[in-house]
Amino acid sequence: MVNRSRLIKLTQQLIRIDSQNPPGDEAEIARFVAGYLKRLGLRVNLYEFKKRRANVVAYLAGGDKRHSLLITPHLDTVPAGKSWKRKPLAAVIEGGRIYGLGATDCKGNLACAIEAINGIVEEKHNLEYNLIFAATADEECGSKMGLVPLLEKGIVAPDAALVLDADEFDIVVAQKGLAHLKIKVQGRRAHGAYPEKGINAIDIAIDLIKEIKSHKFKYAKNKYLKSPTVNIGTIKGGDKVNIVADWCEFEVDLRFLPGMPEKNILRRIEEILDKHAGRSRIEIEDIQRPYSISPRHPLVAGLKKAAGLFGARPQVKGSEGATVITFFQKRNIPAVACGFGSRNCAHMSDEYANIGNLYKGARALEFFLKDYFFN
Repeated sequence: MVNRSRLIKLTQQLIRIDSQNPPGDEAEIARFVAGYLKRLGLRVNLYEFKKRRANVVAYLAGGDKRHSLLITPHLDTVPAGKSWKRKPLAAVIEGGRIYGLGATDCKGNLACAIEAINGIVEEKHNLEYNLIFAATADEECGSKMGLVPLLEKGIVAPDAALVLDADEFDIVVAQKGLAHLKIKVQGRRAHGAYPEKGINAIDIAIDLIKEIKSHKFKYAKNKYLKSPTVNIGTIKGGDKVNIVADWCEFEVDLRFLPGMPEKNILRRIEEILDKHAGRSRIEIEDIQRPYSISPRHPLVAGLKKAAGLFGARPQVKGSEGATVITFFQKRNIPAVACGFGSRNCAHMSDEYANIGNLYKGARALEFFLKDYFFN
């Protein structure tokens, strides 16, 4: 059975271990989590894909060895910044909240997962399947030293996955894809007093930006997601005010819906570039495919049932931003995200988690794990 005092203490202990990313160093918190789970009797391994970028993978054997379920929170946090009124790593309790860096994203969820496992072990409950627990590195910077290589190398290969990285018991069943593109424009240099003798790369970039932002991409509506979006995140170019700029580059953040092939998006942007004078090219910095799963999947039904038993009212919804659920689709692993943090607190100064939600969340997660089964 979940123990409230133990859960609170564990959440505070996790917050007090610095795992800001960047710079990125999950070694200490990974050792703490691994030691905790070893004491519970789980089989535990640590994996590093770069020095001190540690991932914890633990196993709890169940009755049906043919099936496995993965639950996965992450170990890292964003940097604290300088605008906190409280000490970011103090994990102080005020008014029923635990304040601290990562309280909502994602150390409260991490503590709930560990406490749920603790309760199952204490009761000597035999799950219907093998449980895999993976506390991962580098989630805040793309998971290239965390979940991605764990999946690519087959270290974790579950039949289904629950990502513990959401707020207020929300169940995420769809998310937008993202394309991060750098567009480089080349013009022709000339004296600033004679702009007609050159080709201004900044002028071309401005025209490109206007057309890319105004372009109406074709898409099918999704009940859980808003329309596609384009954001120009950075722009720089030219060498001096009195020189016609012969170079300019800008970065595009494009979020797109399920059913929109990324190759079609890239082809359309290339067509826009070809319409304008000068030379330009696209560099792909990152592409993540959009994701969706049926809201009737057993993962969703099981989470709704468990949350309802403990007084929560989960919303089945989509995510406009990227989460790690997208990485499971390459391997045809059904996945959803859920979590028990406080809404609008992730990445904020004076981040907090509601203790009542964490306690209900740990209890609901324990019930979900006991109740879940594979057909």
